[in-house]
Amino acid sequence: MKKIVFLLAVMLLSFPLFAKTISENAERVSPLLNGQTIPDIDITKADGSSERLSKYLDGEKTVLFFYRGGWCPFCNTQMGQLKKIEPKLKALGFKLVGVSTDSPRDLQKSVAEHELGYELISDYYSTLSQAFGLAFFTDEKTTKRYLSRMNLSNPLQVNGAGEKRLVLPVPAIYVVDEKGLVQFNYVNPNFKVRLNEEVLLKVAETL
Repeated sequence: MKKIVFLLAVMLLSFPLFAKTISENAERVSPLLNGQTIPDIDITKADGSSERLSKYLDGEKTVLFFYRGGWCPFCNTQMGQLKKIEPKLKALGFKLVGVSTDSPRDLQKSVAEHELGYELISDYYSTLSQAFGLAFFTDEKTTKRYLSRMNLSNPLQVNGAGEKRLVLPVPAIYVVDEKGLVQFNYVNPNFKVRLNEEVLLKVAETL
């Protein structure tokens, strides 16, 4: 009996706890919670190079914000709001990083267009948003509309019904400490509503 319990414990410890599935809609995501450790997987930087997330963050306190893409007006507004407080976050010892489904080339366009001082990560295949439990399938109508009107080239993924759909992240903000532990998170399925930047700043000041 003890041997069975030991084997089960080994299996649980070796299982990637950050492995997530893509939710069928934005309301059914299961995001990473406060007190949990962020996943350590490969990420793609704006210059197209890859690196482990732990090495990229390098033990720094970090504010990670997930947004849909530079084609989203609500996301662009949020990027501008975060730009205003980025110097204050930096003074508090925080690194500010944006994560979206944009390709590295599109990220570079966003940095140039908005004159950003913080960095952006390309989650083109939605692997990081899946690991954070934020990825969801858009419905058929939304998939078709975004692909045509926004001229998106993002890869489609197959949902539970066997249909190809566009995958997006629920917009979210994570405040992470030096050890990679989530100290605060804000996740809202309503993509039109974002956390006020002054509230985020107050959160950072308390940590």
